[in-house]
Amino acid sequence: MAHELSAAERDAYARDGFVMRAAIFASDEVAAMREAAEEIVRGAEAALPNASCYEIDGNQYAEARIGGVETTVQLEHTPGARTLRVIEPFHALHARFAALVDDARLVEPMRDLVGAAEVALFTDKLNLKRPREGSRFSWHQDSPYWAHFCAHLDQLPNVMITLDDASEANGCFRVIRGSHARGILPGRTGEGRLGPLFTHPSAFDASAQVPAVLPAGSAMFFSPHSVHGSEPNSSDAPRRALVLTYQPAGKRMFKVDRVRDCRATSGVASRPRV
Repeated sequence: MAHELSAAERDAYARDGFVMRAAIFASDEVAAMREAAEEIVRGAEAALPNASCYEIDGNQYAEARIGGVETTVQLEHTPGARTLRVIEPFHALHARFAALVDDARLVEPMRDLVGAAEVALFTDKLNLKRPREGSRFSWHQDSPYWAHFCAHLDQLPNVMITLDDASEANGCFRVIRGSHARGILPGRTGEGRLGPLFTHPSAFDASAQVPAVLPAGSAMFFSPHSVHGSEPNSSDAPRRALVLTYQPAGKRMFKVDRVRDCRATSGVASRPRV
């Protein structure tokens, strides 16, 4: 298989908790994905007035119906902000992303990381870091967020796809090298409802952080136990990214009561919308 992990990449993932592949999508594919992402954003913004809105620890969320699909929208943390921060799930909101889930450039490495002959989608997020508005993501692991839902936490690897050039100035993804090795780490108790989902600073070495400075169209595969986060976007450039999480085939999705098994299809991200 053309896109499976090399022995060196498998070793790096086991040791560090992540592996990067630069510019695996061509510029025209990235441009098409950006266009599709912004179309989803416009649909989400239009749906917000009719959405069910709520706050957790002062942060704003909305359960919105976009084109018949239920999704969770997170707004920026600035009081009164209406700028979108995260949309989860998003892949069913555009045919281009529905096809991307099956792209061999993602599915074949994920078979290695999941440890299964066939894989399914677990969840997917569209992260938006708008220029000068995109706020930081505090240090956290994904596994505590999913622990109440499933027992196969070790088989939920993520892949982040950069839609823009990611730099330290625009708040690139950061990961703590080797932080996945001890599984779920202690959370920040006594800091609101969401505090336990953020990793306690005494549980990892912040000096081991690696900034994912990558060109648009790159992929970063990382463990559900890897501590990761990002700083605010202090630049005039956006820093948009997709995060897809895979699991063994036949298992239902996190937020959607259905199974989305994945094929390994070539070049699906470049197909026109249907």
